[in-house]
Amino acid sequence: MESVTLDALDRRLIHALQLDGRLPFSRIAAAVGVPERTVARRYHRLRSRLALRVVGLVDGRRTGMLDWVVRVRCAPEAVETLAVLLARREDTSWIAPLVGGTELTCMIRTPPPGDDGRRPFFEQLARTAGVREVGAACVLRPVAGVGGWAGRMDALGEAEQRLLLPPRAAPVGPVGPVDPTEAVPVLSPADSALLRALSQDGRADLGRLAAASGCSESTVRRRIGQLRDAGVLAFEVEIDPALFGYPIEALLWLDVPPAGLRAVAEALAGHQQVAFAALTTGPSSVFVMVECRSVSGLHAYVTDELAALHGITRIESAVTQRRTKRAGPLPAPLAEKRTGAPSGRATAQ
Repeated sequence: MESVTLDALDRRLIHALQLDGRLPFSRIAAAVGVPERTVARRYHRLRSRLALRVVGLVDGRRTGMLDWVVRVRCAPEAVETLAVLLARREDTSWIAPLVGGTELTCMIRTPPPGDDGRRPFFEQLARTAGVREVGAACVLRPVAGVGGWAGRMDALGEAEQRLLLPPRAAPVGPVGPVDPTEAVPVLSPADSALLRALSQDGRADLGRLAAASGCSESTVRRRIGQLRDAGVLAFEVEIDPALFGYPIEALLWLDVPPAGLRAVAEALAGHQQVAFAALTTGPSSVFVMVECRSVSGLHAYVTDELAALHGITRIESAVTQRRTKRAGPLPAPLAEKRTGAPSGRATAQ
């Protein structure tokens, strides 16, 4: 990726896109007070340098799927190969080898447990060459970071935000728990094709989306609105936190007794450093992804802000080495670059 530096206008553009990834450039330009062509040029510059991408994400809870935080311990020589193999899958995201060279983490989406005639994914993963141990914690409920990391959403004032989004459009991502009695939306093949195209490019124009889904442009426009209103579809801005001055990313596993979960979750939702947090199954009940300006900043966050929360009995932490994959599918240039990775005896397919 080419060297990129963000200025004030870039940050305002990114904030606007996190509010709504499909906002027209004309509306963003009117809100920030620059010509529309300037906004469009800034966006295309960042996107062409692989620094910025808007992706459409499906909330698995709304479609009957399960999300898992997966930790894989493996032989040092297998880490890079495994990261590439996992990155090629459509059901993985947030893949990160950890500093130390013998572990990686990722998010994986699966159907509910059941006998569908295929070997379960986690069994396949455990049989992959070089893998020594697999741990999986099911995401019970996201509690922070849904709708965007606060660290990249401070560039626009309240008046500018009101110009960009009418009050009724404020909830742009999944909010609150899913009602277990609520019917799971039925997605048609056309819906699935539309969502797949949006996962590659959340700002794809209606013509491209219509061609991908086999529907008319008016149907595509209407269906995107329906899927968003149902909480099935949301848009995420992919960008390296290091561009905002946060080069240190750490993953935290918190042990919290049931009585303390609500208070800890509410506190995490207000922490500037928290990019994502969720209640999970497994040995630790809370998973947290934090972005920090330095290792000393990470130390201060753990010893000051987390230490001040009542209910946390244990903290495990690890620093990520890099991101092999973020929220959406690999961009085509990166996917092509990584297809030459060596293969093992078995693959997680």
